[in-house]
Amino acid sequence: MNLTEIKQAIAEGKRVFWKTPGYEVIKDDLGQYLIKHYRGDCIDLTWRDRATLNGKPEEFFVEEVDEKL
Repeated sequence: MNLTEIKQAIAEGKRVFWKTPGYEVIKDDLGQYLIKHYRGDCIDLTWRDRATLNGKPEEFFVEEVDEKL
C-alpha cells in the first residue's frame, strides 16, 4: 500500500497494519499518522518529508474481515 492508499483506508474506517497485527497504523487526535505497537510505542508513518513511508509499501496491509461471521 502506498501513503495515499493507507490514508484512504483509515478514512474509510479500515484497520491498517505494518508487517504484523502487532503494529497498527492510526490517525491520532492531532491528525498525525503513526505506526503504533500494541504495547503503546509509536513512530511516525512517514519520514520528516511526510512522503516517504517508514516501511516498504508491500509491508502494509488492511485487516481482512470475514463478512460471513
